[in-house]
Amino acid sequence: MTARLWTRDELLVAINLSCRTPFDKLHRRNRDTIALAGQIGRSPGAVAMKLAAFAGLDAALKARNIKGRTNFSKRDLEVWEEFCSNWEKLAYESQKTWLRFQDRYALPTAIAEAQYVLPSGETETQRLTRVRLVQGFFRDATLANYEFKCAFCALNVLALLSASHIIPWKDDVKRRADPTNGLCLCALHDRAFDRGLLGLDKNHRILVSPALKTKSPSRVHQAALLEIEGAPMLRPRRFQPDQAAIEFHRSTIFRAGGSDFEGLQSYS
Repeated sequence: MTARLWTRDELLVAINLSCRTPFDKLHRRNRDTIALAGQIGRSPGAVAMKLAAFAGLDAALKARNIKGRTNFSKRDLEVWEEFCSNWEKLAYESQKTWLRFQDRYALPTAIAEAQYVLPSGETETQRLTRVRLVQGFFRDATLANYEFKCAFCALNVLALLSASHIIPWKDDVKRRADPTNGLCLCALHDRAFDRGLLGLDKNHRILVSPALKTKSPSRVHQAALLEIEGAPMLRPRRFQPDQAAIEFHRSTIFRAGGSDFEGLQSYS
């Protein structure tokens, strides 16, 4: 019997789940793997193999080590490269496709299809939906990539973690959902990085702005901000932070000079 080929939609949701799953959870017993297998009519083992293939594909391409590898197909490679060429577009498309599979699994096909017949022309509601879906993918993928730990202090309290863009959301549409443009940071370090008070050097060591070096820092200020200077950031196992994005942040956002910064003034 000829094996059923994976469709483009099935590959999109497999890439989506692979990106949003920690490396050590890419197995057939994972409940998300089992759920997706049921939705697309495949075995958990087959889905797990596809997830693992995509997990290794990014590193293989970066190392130019794809010759002779057989754990992914030409079609896998094509869809993966399409995804990586415009993360925002494909994150949105794959998130919508996932929702469609979920609805088809729960509802009669005719009803499920009817929910996705949209009027021509993008409405404000559709724009907001797109933003929500893209942000959801980016957050899930970034936090999973760092195994739910802050890259600067290793805090692992999920409620206090954020997916921080290295190149800000407004500056590069295509990279809004790109996990190599993301850092998992706790609430304090996310805010400090966003405001240019923390940065990274070319060796991924933490930079602290002179604007943070006040004369009488509090205990939290000293421990959480000043004492991490020069420490290496936590490196993920999969999507390594993009060097060009780090350089963009360091040259355009990081405050390398003066301490005259609104928000650091004393109000005593």
